[in-house]
Amino acid sequence: MTDQALEPSPWILRLGNAFCESQALLTAAELDLFTVLRAGPATERELCERLGLSGRGVRDFLYLLVRLGLLTESGGRYRNSPDAARHLVAGEPGYLGGFLRGAKANLYPVWGGLTETLRTGRPRSAADSFAAMLDDPAEVRRYARMMDGVLRPLLKPLLDAVDWAAYPEVLDVGGCRGSLVAELVVRHSGMSGHVFDLPQLEPVFAEQMAEAGVAERVTFHAGDFFTDPLPPADLIVFGHVLHNWDARQRELLVRAAFDALRPGGALLVHDRMLDPADPRVDNLLASLTMALVTEAGGEYPVEELAELARAAGFAEVRRQPLDANETLVLCDRAA
Repeated sequence: MTDQALEPSPWILRLGNAFCESQALLTAAELDLFTVLRAGPATERELCERLGLSGRGVRDFLYLLVRLGLLTESGGRYRNSPDAARHLVAGEPGYLGGFLRGAKANLYPVWGGLTETLRTGRPRSAADSFAAMLDDPAEVRRYARMMDGVLRPLLKPLLDAVDWAAYPEVLDVGGCRGSLVAELVVRHSGMSGHVFDLPQLEPVFAEQMAEAGVAERVTFHAGDFFTDPLPPADLIVFGHVLHNWDARQRELLVRAAFDALRPGGALLVHDRMLDPADPRVDNLLASLTMALVTEAGGEYPVEELAELARAAGFAEVRRQPLDANETLVLCDRAA
C-alpha cells in the first residue's frame, strides 16, 4: 500500500464535517447575532451580554464566523460582512433568517435519520407531527416565517417572469401568509388576490395582509385541496406545493387547478425540479429533504409535470429557469 493511499482525502474529511459549519450559521441566525450587530461593531464581551451567552466557546464561534465570511473583525470588534448584512439582518429585503431558523428547528434534526429513511422508506417527520404543529400558534408562526424565508429570494424573479397584469384574479394555493399575492396587488391596482390554505394559517395571513395594507383586496379561503374545490381564478400558483406529494396526488392537484381556472387562464408551478440527465446537487438535497419530512413527496422532472398538464387539458406548457435551481412552468388553459 502506498503512502498516498494512506493519506486522508481533505475534501472527503471537509464534506464529512460540513454539518459543523452549517450548525454555526444556523445557531448565529437563531441567536439573531447579525441583527444585533446592525447597530454597529461589538466586542466579544458586549455580544455575550446582549445575546445572553456564558462566554465559553464564544471567541472560537466568532472567529469561525469570520473565517466563513459572515463576520469581519478589527481591533477585537466584530461587524457583519456585506453578505450577512444583506441576508441575515431582520427587516432587510433579502432576509433569510426565517428560513434558517426553521431549518435549525425542523430540518437539521431530521437529516440525522437519513439512514433509516433510506432503509424503511418512512419519513423522520410523521404526518401527526405536522398536525400537532398546526394546533400550536407559536409553531404555526415559526412555520410561516420559514415559508416566507423560502419564498423571499424568489419574489423578484417571480414578479419579473410573468405578465401578471393579464390575470385579474390570482389564487396562491398553499400560499400561507399571502406574501406573493400581497406584493402582486400592491403592484397591480386592478388585481384581486386569493390564498387557499389550511384554516389554522388564517390568523397569520390576516396579520400579514393588515401589515401590508391590502386586507380588502386579498381573500383567504380555508380548506383542504384534496377534498375541497379550489375557488375560480385567472391564474393559479402552486409554489413549492407539488413536491409534497406523489405523482398520483400531483395529477389530482393539476386537474383541480384546470377545473378552477377560467378560460384563457394559466397554472403557474415552481419547484426545484429535477433534470434526470444532469441533476443539481442542491435539488437532490431538496428532494431528499422531502423524503425525510413527507409521506411520499420528492422533487420531480419537468417533463412529468408537462405530461400531467397536457393530460388534464392544458393547451400549452412553457418552462423557464427561475434561478440557478428553481424551475417555473406555466400551463395555459385555452380561451
